[in-house]
Order: sequence, then C-alpha cells, then structure tokens
Amino acid sequence: MELPLFPLTAHLLPGGIMPMRIFEPRYQRLVAQASTHGFVLCMLDPQASQALRNMLPIGTRVEIVDFDLLDDGLLGITVRGVERVRIGEVRQEADGLRWGEVAALPPWPPVAVSPAFTPLVEKLREVFDDYPEYGALYREPHWEDGCWVAQRWLEMLPLSPHQKQWLLGEESCAPVQALLERLVQPG
Repeated sequence: MELPLFPLTAHLLPGGIMPMRIFEPRYQRLVAQASTHGFVLCMLDPQASQALRNMLPIGTRVEIVDFDLLDDGLLGITVRGVERVRIGEVRQEADGLRWGEVAALPPWPPVAVSPAFTPLVEKLREVFDDYPEYGALYREPHWEDGCWVAQRWLEMLPLSPHQKQWLLGEESCAPVQALLERLVQPG
C-alpha cells in the first residue's frame, strides 16, 4: 500500500496519541488525502545524506481522530498510532510531499504487567498526573498491558533514532521492557 509520509524527530507507536500543528501546504494536502487509510509518521535519520530517504525504515501508520482550528489560525489534528510499518520505495511529488510503499509489521502482543515492571507503570501514571494535557489524550489508558506502557515510554525516552528503530524492529516489546527495567533498577 502506498501512503503519504510525515517525517518528524518524534515518534508515535501503536496506541499512542499525538496532537500536531499542520502549517505547510503539502501536509495540509496530506491531511485531506489521509481520510481513508491514514498516513505514516516516520522518524528523521540524522545521518542520512539523501534528502528523499532522510527517514528511517520503520514508521507508524496513524489515523486522524480529531481536527481543530488553532488560535493562531493553523490546522490542528490529533492522530492515533494504528500499526508499525516498514517503508519501502519512496517517491516525492512536486510540492515535496513524499509517499512510500509500506508493509504492516506484526503487532506486538499485549503482555501482563510483571512485578518488575510495576514501578514503570506507576512512573507513567505520575507522568500523566504531572502533565495533565498529555494524560488527557488517553481517555482509556491500558495500565494492565505492559506492552502499551512500554510503547508510551519508548515514545518519550531520549534514545537515538537508530536505537528506537532497532527496538521497533523487534517481534515483541520484550526488549523494550528489559531496557526500561534496567533503567529503573536501583544502583
């Protein structure tokens, strides 16, 4: 399937929600054309030299769940991550909007929260409480799903794009959970 690509420095994973400001005409067109199948959020590759392929190969197909006219007159949208995808051939249109052939990757299965992972659930709850505008995006958080919690942490952690890509390419969220557990271990 060919979908429009929206490169960012941030990343969104399945189940994640992100507000976006749309100001470039090419991305306004992307929004207009994305009503059926959505579009792909992909991470910029800081090491890429070729402008057409300055994005990493794993992205997330997103769907638009809300529109808004912002106070500054710009279009605001809210997107929800649907599935991880691998980006293949990329082409660019005259206005700079890029399209890519994408193939869905298998979803990471839900995982029960282990005792070792419980502190990460509690810390994420604290983040939601400390940043209510972020927490408000998630009307029904899946605190019981360790995979959902791990994906929210992976969106926020200051890992390099290449580290995130490596983790996104895994068949399950187990490597992400293991990394997170190591980060919160005392000592």
